[in-house]
Amino acid sequence: MFKLRIDADVKLDFKDVLIRPKRSTLFSRKIVELNRTYKFKHSKHEWTGVPVVAANMDTTGTFAMTEAFSKHTMIVALHKHYSSEELIKFYNSHDENFFDNIFYSIGMIDQDKIKLRLVMKTISNPDKLKNICIDVANGYSEVFVDFVKSIRQEFPDKTIMAGNVVTGEMVEALVLAGADIVKVGIGPGSTCITRKITGIGYPQLSAIIECADAAHGLSALICSDGGCTVPGDVVKAFGAGADFVMLGGMLAGHDESDGDIIEKNGQKYKKFYGMSSDTAMNKYNGGVAEYRASEGKTVEVPYRGSVEYTIQEILGGLRSACTYVGAARLKDLSKCTTFVQVTQQLNNIFED
Repeated sequence: MFKLRIDADVKLDFKDVLIRPKRSTLFSRKIVELNRTYKFKHSKHEWTGVPVVAANMDTTGTFAMTEAFSKHTMIVALHKHYSSEELIKFYNSHDENFFDNIFYSIGMIDQDKIKLRLVMKTISNPDKLKNICIDVANGYSEVFVDFVKSIRQEFPDKTIMAGNVVTGEMVEALVLAGADIVKVGIGPGSTCITRKITGIGYPQLSAIIECADAAHGLSALICSDGGCTVPGDVVKAFGAGADFVMLGGMLAGHDESDGDIIEKNGQKYKKFYGMSSDTAMNKYNGGVAEYRASEGKTVEVPYRGSVEYTIQEILGGLRSACTYVGAARLKDLSKCTTFVQVTQQLNNIFED
């Protein structure tokens, strides 16, 4: 007899928790060390930097964003819609160390793999292309696992980030297929409507906790992708066990984000949209295919100038949080984190 499966365990999102403060010997935010050092399971490369990642969306994963993020040894996952000519020019534009913090992004179509091979073959030093992000909306298909295997076999010395998934068994499958970092998140993004259209998803905080446990058991890493709206959410993601945190909406509307400035009623805005939105599919795929629905939306974000202020706000929030719980290093934050389940985050009396 068929039995409907319901997992009744409570699953939590960033809005459902706060981090409990603890006594601390740290006397200043200045002394908190935000750099992490990781040795990747498959590529064997070692990386040191601040593990905050600009998402591989065409509005945030830009060449301009790499210049701003590089000053802080933060990471940019380039969007996959740059032409081979643009990418070749970019990879000849800096010294090799600059590219430690750049991920070259691909999807699962043949043309993406062909373009990757062309760029690798053409750039003056193929070792500059150190990192590959394999990005699909649904990382649960066997075809995707096989694709990750094929990229690992063809590029054994590259650090591979692959996703997206939200459960431990698929994290393990992707790690065993060759992923060094698994991207975690289905539906939490600010311009993602997958949960609305499909009913599929998983609360992001619980996804991080469960997926980090699975990855770390195999000496691999995870990148939380989506759901962060304020610096405190970034803190919670790291506190839950994320090794990297990827941001999209928090980086939208800046000079370094692609897109024209729009003026309305004396206010300036920039367009921001999900990569499964009508906007993106019309731009890159000739429209929404008849067999699918749009799973992203398009919004106009208030123009915010340089991304530098937002970077400082994020890093400042991380340092401050560490002093509240006695973590001298970002590495220690998850060990010092105790989440408290709450019904309210903020006092909003003075908000419109």
